[in-house]
Amino acid sequence: MYTFIVILILIVCVLLALVVLVQNSKGGGLAANFSAPTQVLGARQSADFIEKATWWLAAILVVLCLVATVSIPKHHAEDAINTELTTAGDLSPVQNASPVATPGADQQ
Repeated sequence: MYTFIVILILIVCVLLALVVLVQNSKGGGLAANFSAPTQVLGARQSADFIEKATWWLAAILVVLCLVATVSIPKHHAEDAINTELTTAGDLSPVQNASPVATPGADQQ
C-alpha cells in the first residue's frame, strides 16, 4: 500500500511540474497562444483550467503525503530503531584502570 501511494505521489509531482511549466506568471503561457476568446479553450478558459488543475494537483499531493505518512510500515521503523540501539549498546565507554600520569609528576 505504501509503495502504491509513493508511486501516486511521484505521478502527481510530475503532472504538477508540467502544469506549472505550461503557465506563465504574467498571464501568457498556454493562454497567450489562442487569439479568439470564443474558442472552446480560449485565452480565459485555458488559464482557468490550468489554474484549477494546479490547485487540484497541489491539494491531491498534500493529501497523498499525509496518507503516506500514516501508512508507513511500522516494522521497518521499529527494526531501524532496534538496530541503532543494538549497535549503540555494543559500544562501551573507555574506562581507565589507572589515572593518566603526567610527565614530571614523579620527580617531586
